[in-house]
Amino acid sequence: MTALLELQQACLRHRLQPITLTLRADQRVVLLGASGAGKTTLLKLCNGALSPDAGSVHWCGQPHQHLSRRQRRRMGTLWQDLRLVEELSVMQNINSGALGRHGLLWALRNLLGPLDHDACLAVMSQVNLEPELIQQPVGKLSGGQRQRVALARLLHQRPEMVLADEPLSALDPTLAADVLNTLLLSPGCLISLHRPDLIDRFDRVLGLRDGALAIDAAPEAIHRDQLEWLYASA
Repeated sequence: MTALLELQQACLRHRLQPITLTLRADQRVVLLGASGAGKTTLLKLCNGALSPDAGSVHWCGQPHQHLSRRQRRRMGTLWQDLRLVEELSVMQNINSGALGRHGLLWALRNLLGPLDHDACLAVMSQVNLEPELIQQPVGKLSGGQRQRVALARLLHQRPEMVLADEPLSALDPTLAADVLNTLLLSPGCLISLHRPDLIDRFDRVLGLRDGALAIDAAPEAIHRDQLEWLYASA
């Protein structure tokens, strides 16, 4: 399988030490590490939200800064803060996931009124979101409903690789299980978690400690003492 994402000695001063990493579209990868270890920074480097101080980050063989909008659409991100527009409806927020497939006129139409109603209902069904909420402003939803809207938006984007930043934090066990199961259906993913107990759900484990890549192995090759060291105080 061709590499989708490649980091070559990519680093950010005082936040992330040089990291060389290759991710493929057929891999489900979990990213572990204590708070402040650099997990969110690494995810932001991967999706182009941050540029490295040194080294390089390539997506589909091209530097991030040279990617077209359609190329960027092939990677989707589920942020910890969800990044929904509270004044817009559930449908409008979900449709924002499809902006990479359409032009400016389509984006304006989405702001003005209902668009792609059936497609939005389809992804809402995938995340068990009640269809009667489709015209509801996101700001009126519960935390669990908002999480599902963000997940539906990601599904509507149809990315080849998903990046997710602590998507299970503050969720009840049932919703957390639903969200993780949906993310693991993606062709490939890199998911930041504080749940070492879930590593068996993944193909590969990356562990960050003090901004350095300290673990890169299959789940079955990792010992409990390695995980304890990863989360121990430096």
